[in-house]
Order: sequence, then structure tokens, then C-alpha cells
Amino acid sequence: MNAPLAISRHPSVCPHDCPSVCALDVEVIGGNRIGRVYGAPDHPYTQGVVCAKVARYSERIHHPDRLTWPLRRVGPKGSAQFVPISWNEALDRVAEAFLKAERESGAESVWPYFYAGTMGLVMRDGIDRLTHVKRYSRFFGNICVGIAWPGYIAGTGRMSGVSPAEMAKSDVVVIWGTNAAATQVNLMTHAMRARKEHGARIVAIDIYPTETMRQADLALQLRPGTDGALACAVMHALFRDGLADRDYMARYTDEPAALEAHLSDRTPAWASAITGLKVEEIEAFAALVGRHKRTFFRLGYGFSRQRNGAANMHAALCIPAVTGAWAHEGGGALHASSAVYKLDRTLIQGLDALDVSVRRLDQSRVGEILTGDRDALKGGGPVKAMLIQNTNPMVVAPDQETVRRGFAREDLFVCVHEQFMTDTARFADVVLPATMFLEHDDIYTASAHQHLQFARKTIDPPEGCRSNHEVISALAGRLGAEHRGFDMSPREIIDESLRVSGRGTLAELEAARWLDCQPPFEEAHFLDGFAHGDGKFHFRADWANVPYDHDGLCGPWRGLPSLPDHWAANEGADEAHPFKLATSPARNFLNSSFNQTPTSLAREVRPSALMHPGDMAELGLREGDVMRLGNARGEIRLHVRPSAGATRGVIVSEGLWDNRDFLDGRGVNTLTGADSVAPFGGAAFHDVRVWVKPDAARATVGEKDAAEAAS
Repeated sequence: MNAPLAISRHPSVCPHDCPSVCALDVEVIGGNRIGRVYGAPDHPYTQGVVCAKVARYSERIHHPDRLTWPLRRVGPKGSAQFVPISWNEALDRVAEAFLKAERESGAESVWPYFYAGTMGLVMRDGIDRLTHVKRYSRFFGNICVGIAWPGYIAGTGRMSGVSPAEMAKSDVVVIWGTNAAATQVNLMTHAMRARKEHGARIVAIDIYPTETMRQADLALQLRPGTDGALACAVMHALFRDGLADRDYMARYTDEPAALEAHLSDRTPAWASAITGLKVEEIEAFAALVGRHKRTFFRLGYGFSRQRNGAANMHAALCIPAVTGAWAHEGGGALHASSAVYKLDRTLIQGLDALDVSVRRLDQSRVGEILTGDRDALKGGGPVKAMLIQNTNPMVVAPDQETVRRGFAREDLFVCVHEQFMTDTARFADVVLPATMFLEHDDIYTASAHQHLQFARKTIDPPEGCRSNHEVISALAGRLGAEHRGFDMSPREIIDESLRVSGRGTLAELEAARWLDCQPPFEEAHFLDGFAHGDGKFHFRADWANVPYDHDGLCGPWRGLPSLPDHWAANEGADEAHPFKLATSPARNFLNSSFNQTPTSLAREVRPSALMHPGDMAELGLREGDVMRLGNARGEIRLHVRPSAGATRGVIVSEGLWDNRDFLDGRGVNTLTGADSVAPFGGAAFHDVRVWVKPDAARATVGEKDAAEAAS
């Protein structure tokens, strides 16, 4: 009889691109396989709760389709025809291609491309060190936060806010622009506890009937991109009804009188016509936040998905400044905690080798860059070679038809360092197998809370997999790139970075598991002054001078309203494109991660779109039918599902599926635009206008679905 395998618990940190960055307790079975993953019960934010997809992480890390050996392309680009090669041959090929590009077209013809497939600082950002030392084209990563962050910082002066722990003292929790029940389950844990323990009211604001909306006490479902109008009407009512805190504004804000005058005609009736909300809904929301100073505004990343998102974020953020909520425990706002960590990243990113004169290319415009757009290339030469880590642009980037043409170039060499054969890996010349988070050491910051965390290696990776740091260091040696960071271990890099930042040592952080970096109450609530030069919250946004790291003003930034307003800069529906499409997150996916795990696939079923039954009826569509969606950027086919609570004229497609999961092999980002969004760029993923037509094969498909369901 076989003895039972030993099961032990090990601490870790979730690495994925989610604000929660959960502290984890991981079951390890028999020394090198994981079992169930739990949230750490003693972590102040995680509190023992973790999303279902991470709880079953064993499906991902031990997946039979995981890449475990380097590959060389032998077929056409995109065919996924590869043969195994050794690590030495793979690294030599990559180095030879980079050196050839540098020799023939200059160092800027090489573009290391990465993002947030891991949020670990060493494994995510270490690629910058190679970029800076070699003077390769730099990477401007704005695809996620580039629209919303400037709007928040325009008001406060820095990207920080109230600790989520204060929700325990909040009387109202406003969850605006995020489906927390699906994508930030820990936020819902704190909000629900506040409601249970002392009767806090939960307000949810979104564009379709999400699970968060269903759990709220007040759910406000507005038309996409109209958040600014709602915010203005709320502030109008606060001034009108004597609920504005004039003493607070006189002390802490820049132009309250100008704001009040500006909002004099931004009435709830005005906003109702724009947002689609009822006047009484707007009035109820204004009264609720006006009568409860302890209102916590959790402003989500949905603001970063609209062309007018910066203006909308700034307008929403102005509400707690009008009510004076910032002055109270449990009141104020939070979008991200990025400014609280104060980590010196010189060693991690090689900032001591940074040359700001080297061009920085916009992540969101990868299609235009690879197809030779002169503006996107900053007037320089073409990109001839790429190293891609931690991202899947062939699925997640906007304007996919252009992206596809760019990656199909035969003169473009691409190395993809990945865990699975993603759509981007299928277009690579060399594919390198990567470790997962439990197989290497790293350090993590979060945006939803303020805890700095370390996660040590828990299990060994498959024999052929190497970490990002190992690959970067090995390439550096072959490329003649010299920096002491390439000769250090991740632990050594982390320890030195902590020490020079005044954050203690790695040994201390490892023993404690996390470090609370939240500043004192007065600083967190800006009671010692906001982070602008005048110490004031800015109702009047100075968009050209927002202290946000950017690569120049772009888009129609001169049209941005200085005082809060509804800015009609979005891609408006018209006669030829009568529907608006939002590409929202799916509960069981995270961007294009978890697309391979069996349970996530089974629960999400297939790419589909939610539509109001009335719109379906007018188009002659039934549940399960196939419809075609299109605009000037391209066309896709999706199965349709009715959503009784949906807004007429609004379609929502949840989740980023692999392109090959779609009926024509074209994903939903075929339809999204890559135009530069004001003020500093970004991608407006939820701001898409489309036409819709029933597919000619809809009846056949519907019958097939029915037959499959019956069997």
C-alpha cells in the first residue's frame, strides 16, 4: 500500500494583473506539485479570500500543454509549426538576430516588449535593464492605466488614496467602473462586511447589469462614457441642497466658486438625458453621498477604457472633494496605491543606464509601429527584432488586423518567452518556455491595497523552463550588455532595492510576509495638503502639466474640459454603426491568462455577446444564434445571449479569448481602436461603435447548439 503524499502549506503572492495582488497559502503535495490555493487569512486585505481561478491554479501550472522546451519556427508565421532546439541554440539565435538588427538598422530597431503577465517587479521590469544598457527602443506601457491615471492625478497630484481597510468605518461604499464581484472579489469582501457589521450602503455604477450591480443597494446603470455627466449632476445637487462642505473646499480645494457656477446648469435632468439614468436615481445618489461624509469612492479601471475616461475620472474624483469626505476616516477615494511604496527601482530596471533621448514606443500602437507608421515610430526606422515577455499582443492589443499584418512580416524577428502557445507565440521565430510565479522569487506591489509583499520560490519548474531574469541575463552576456544586475540573483536584487529604499531587508520582509506602506492618516487623506504645488485639490485640471510619466500630449487633448463636465469625445453610434460595444472582463479569465484551464473554459463556454432582447428581436436573433459585428477596422462573428437588464444599443462581450476560439479566427479586439487617447495615450477598449447583422448560418448554428445541449 502506497503511503499518502505529504501536503504542506507555503506562503506566496498572486502575480497576475489584478489590483488585489492577494497574499496566498499554497498547498504543496509531495514536494513538487501544488494542490488547492487559498487566500492568506491574516493578510489585512486578502483576509482568506481568493478568486476561484487562482484557487484552482494547479490546472494552470501542471497543464499538459505547458511549454517546456525551446522551439524554432519551421513553417509560415502564425502556423505554430516548430521544432525543439536546445537552450543554447535558442539564445544564440535570438542574440544573433538582435545583433544583426543593431548592426544593419541601429539599436533602436530592437524593441523589447512586455507588460503585466506577472506583476513581480524583478520578472516584469528586469527587461528594462537590457533595454537601457543596449539603448534599444524603450517601451511606453499605457494600455491599462494611461487614460484613468492622469484624470486622478489631475485632482490629487499623486496616485494614492485611502486605505481599503477604512471601509470598515464607511457608511457608503461607491464601486464605480469595476465589476468587483467578478474581478476584485476582495473589494466585495470588505464592502459586504461594512454592510453587515454597521449597515453601510453599497452603490455600484457600471454600463451593464454585472454581479456587483446585483449585489448593490443602489445600482446605477448608465450609458457608456457618460460618467462625467453623472458626476456633474451629483455635484450640482450637492451645491443646490446645501450638502457641499464649503469650509473644507475653502481650505483644501482650488476654485470651488468657479466649480459651483460652472455646474449651475448641469442638473439631474440634464444628466438624465445623457446617461439614461432616471432623475430620481441621480438625486438619490447625490443625497446618499451628501448626507454621509464617510463615503469611500473605489474608482475602477473601467475609466481607462473610454476616450473621455480621463475627464470622467477627474469628474468622479471631484465629488468627495465637494462633500469633504477626505477629512473623515472611511471617506475619500482610491484608484491605485502606486505612490505609497517609494521603492528605488534603479537596480531592477537599470535606470542608471537610462538615456531619455532614445525613442519610447507606445504599446497600444504596436500594430501601427510594426506596419511602419512614421508617427508611431517617432520618425525613426522600423522595428526589426522583438523580445516579448509577460504579454500576448496578438490577442490583447487593439486594432488586431493591423497587429496581425505587423507580426506577419517576414523581415521581423520575434522571440516570445511564454508559458503556453499563445496567439503571439504562434507568430514567433523562437519560443522560450517560462517559469510561473511559484517557480521563482519575486517582490510585489499592489494597487488595491498598500502592502509590499515577497514570494519565494515554492516548487521547481519543469526541467526546460527558465525565468524572465535568467533569460534576460543570459541574453545580456551574448549581446555584450554589461550591468551588475545581470550577475545578481533575484533575491540579491530585491534585498539591495529594499535597503536603498529604506524598506528594510529581504530577510525582514520574508519573515513578515508583507510590509504596510500606507502613510499616516493625515497624508493618506491629504489633510497635510494635496500633492500639487499649491497644496490644493484641483477642480480645474491643468492637463498639459499633470505630473504623470508620459511620452507627450496626444489625441484631442486641447478639448479636455478644465472643470468637470461631460466631454463628448467618444466614438459615437451613428446610422451606419448603431451599437456600442464594450469588451469587458470575464469572471474566469484574466486578460488572456487562464484561457487554457479546463474549468475556466467550461464556465465561460465560448466567445459570445450580451444584448438586450428587444435589440435581438429587431434583428431577428435568437439565443445562441451567430451575429456579425463590424466597423472600419474589421469584422467578427459571435454567438449572442440575451440580457434582460442590458441597455438598448449596448453590446458587451466578456473575456479575451484566443483568436482561434472565434468562428473566423478573429478576436474581439479586431474592432477596437488604437488611436492615441487624450491626454497621454492609451487604448479605449470599451469605446467601440459597430454594426450588427444576423449571420447567414445562424439557423444551422442554433440547431447545432440545441442538438449538442440535448445530447
